[in-house]
Amino acid sequence: QVQLVESGGGLVQAGGSLRLSCAASGLTSSRYYMGWFRQAPGKEREFVTAISWSGLTIRYADSVKGRFAISRDNGKNTVYLQMNSLKPEDTALYYCAARLVYSDNAYDYNYWGQGTQVTVSS
Repeated sequence: QVQLVESGGGLVQAGGSLRLSCAASGLTSSRYYMGWFRQAPGKEREFVTAISWSGLTIRYADSVKGRFAISRDNGKNTVYLQMNSLKPEDTALYYCAARLVYSDNAYDYNYWGQGTQVTVSS
């Protein structure tokens, strides 16, 4: 049974930082792309970033480039999202997801975590 568990969300002031973690279990192979998505109230779930199993391929949404950094530790089956220079518009429920092939479309992802809330105050 695949399980993705996010942690690290919270309340932070604008300009602050947070580090999210996503611990994966039950994936038959570490060769999954791991992605982060977010969903604000009343909005569609949107792509934030994704990383290949090797870590050599990384993609970011334009809205977070230069501020967010994704990384992974396959030995710990964990993917991280370092978020710096946070803005109020980054406020959302953040989800991690897994898929064998890269995609920035949430509908393509097979496995999802339950989400962790990030709230950025102005």
